[in-house]
Amino acid sequence: MNRKQFQLAEGTREPSTVYVPYTVSETNALRYISFGTCVVPCEVKTDYLSDSTITIGHEVLQELRLPFLSDIHVFLHDATIIIGPLIGIFTAGFTESQLRPIGERSLFFANLLTSQTAQKAYLFVFGSHNINWQEGIITGYFYNQERWVQYDVPFPNVVYDRLPNRRTENHRAIARVKNRLQQEYLIPWFNPGFFNKWDIYQLLKNDNEVASYLPETRLFSGFEEVELLLSKYGHVYIKPMNGSLGNGIYQVRYSFEHNEYYCRYRDEDGNKLRKYHSLEFLMNHLLTDADLHTFIVQQGIPLLRVNSNPVDFRIHTNKNRSGKWIVSAIAAKIAGQGSMTTHINNGGEVKTLEEIFPDDTERQIMKERLTTAALLLSQQIDATVTGYIGEIGFDVGVDKNGHVWLFEANSKPGRSIFDYPKLREGDRITKELFLDYALHLTEKALFAPEELFQ
Repeated sequence: MNRKQFQLAEGTREPSTVYVPYTVSETNALRYISFGTCVVPCEVKTDYLSDSTITIGHEVLQELRLPFLSDIHVFLHDATIIIGPLIGIFTAGFTESQLRPIGERSLFFANLLTSQTAQKAYLFVFGSHNINWQEGIITGYFYNQERWVQYDVPFPNVVYDRLPNRRTENHRAIARVKNRLQQEYLIPWFNPGFFNKWDIYQLLKNDNEVASYLPETRLFSGFEEVELLLSKYGHVYIKPMNGSLGNGIYQVRYSFEHNEYYCRYRDEDGNKLRKYHSLEFLMNHLLTDADLHTFIVQQGIPLLRVNSNPVDFRIHTNKNRSGKWIVSAIAAKIAGQGSMTTHINNGGEVKTLEEIFPDDTERQIMKERLTTAALLLSQQIDATVTGYIGEIGFDVGVDKNGHVWLFEANSKPGRSIFDYPKLREGDRITKELFLDYALHLTEKALFAPEELFQ
């Protein structure tokens, strides 16, 4: 039977009985009810007075550990009423605070858990310390009535990975939890891992269709590498393979006229521009403490400009209910004065495509180019990276000839860009699609597990 939505209610007269609406034709075959990984045997009867409510006896409710009753998705499969999905969001960095249990990211998670679509599923946040392996339960953080509350729930149908950084992800205890839930409990886990810029470049460069979107990129191996790309392109970016938020990026330009090198970068005091007589002196002065073998050198792109400032684009792609990639949001980012990147923390400014391209024809052409590039890149990354990927955030540039270039792909895209009021619709769509993909994985795990766990 296809998934449907029903209202759940508690039954007090028959504590171990579940009443399903008369609209359900398979009632006689039902013997169990499940929530997450918890399965409870029960007597199932028909409620001839209701077409949309499932009434669960209170003893069954207690065994299921349903945290609250809601209008929820229900699947019927293999003699079982399956309530859910129960979606766990896995992270780290918890605090003792009841108001902000996940520190500065508490608002991010609250926003995710209280979207309109999230009301159709049970969503909670948890860390490795919240798991009771012996009992098979997790003490999860739910966000109800504008406050954080904790409930003990079974292991979830699906896990969404939102670990905060690579260092945490590489912690041995975190890796053990991820491996155990996936291998022993066969729980689909999506968006695992952080993308490495060099790894993504290596994966994509051999595909002719997407290779044209890639700026020439080299592993840093010495000054000669930088000089070679400078001679070809006039300016280059030196950036860490595992960097984020524009941190640690250096833009180097060479002036043939003056035989001098110029470097833009950002430190704790703000955006900087420095001039050097040699590349060697520049590198030794600015990057003397950096492990340059963890850096890449990338072709500089002459970007489109708005009011003399370079502009690039953030594109979010998500998988939908069918597991197909779609573009969910596009935003333009204009670099701040004196900044070589468009990151907001570097003084960048967010705009919509309508604000950047007021001409309808020009805007439509640009939107099609960006959409085509993002979907092709998403499909190729998905085909070559291990694990289930449900969303990707792309930073792309467009040169003065209208060609699209990939700067970075992010497996855990931030959402601060949606603070811009005119992008609130994109925020809503990405949240809907996050749940849609979780439903897709739940259905696959229930009805076609061989497709997930090959």
